[in-house]
Amino acid sequence: MTSRLRNHLAGALCCSLFLGHLLAVDTTAADVAKGKWIQLFNGKDLSGWKVKIKGHELGENFGKTFRVENGVLKVGYDAYKGFGAKFGHLFYEKSFSHYIIRCEYRFTGQQVTGGPGWAFRNSGIMVHGQAPESMDKNQNFPVSIEVQLLGGRKMGKRSTANLCTPGTHVFYKGKLHKPHCTNSASKTYRGDQWVTVEIEVRGSEIIRHKIDGKTVLEYTKPQLDPNDKDAKKLIAGKPEGKSLLLESGSISLQSESHPVEFRKVELLPLKP
Repeated sequence: MTSRLRNHLAGALCCSLFLGHLLAVDTTAADVAKGKWIQLFNGKDLSGWKVKIKGHELGENFGKTFRVENGVLKVGYDAYKGFGAKFGHLFYEKSFSHYIIRCEYRFTGQQVTGGPGWAFRNSGIMVHGQAPESMDKNQNFPVSIEVQLLGGRKMGKRSTANLCTPGTHVFYKGKLHKPHCTNSASKTYRGDQWVTVEIEVRGSEIIRHKIDGKTVLEYTKPQLDPNDKDAKKLIAGKPEGKSLLLESGSISLQSESHPVEFRKVELLPLKP
């Protein structure tokens, strides 16, 4: 092969790779413009997800807490002799900034022995979270914004799609909001019915919680809590003077001692 031919082929290859990259970018942009949903849960297995359970190393799925059965992502405690504060989270492998995530979930069965009273029919979707690799082995929850999912008790009101803030604060009704949990305006969902929750996340600008298509809670400026011990470690790793606002982060699903199922977990990227 002559040097001229080699140069020609090398140039053609570089051009092809460059055009392929452009086409990939254009396709992604077109998908967003057309409203193409990404299925984070494939209905078959836990591909694309990482397990982190308190007291265990990243990737160790103790007792098969997270598993897929009959096309449904299940959180179960069959192998637990007692809960033992083994709070767990199933992290998606990529982080996101501007998006809508939609899940269909339901609570089933009985809470495992030793689960805290507040965790009865309780789970959550964590957004703008820290990377699982940065969590301590015995850390209860990732620093994140939690969309708390609750099922109703026999009596009384118990809203779902509430806000909880492990290691974080938000602005709510125009003011810095420090309470750990804030109730939404949703109705109470009892029994084992499927519920559809949507979370609209737009960087550090605004986050909206929706149940069955209706907005039940919204707030702005999600940020790290400088007084929280876990958040302090993340802040220490930031350049001096860097904003505490959360622009992006991980997404994870909780295990908090009550069986819960997810039959759909999908995401729609949004343009910033």
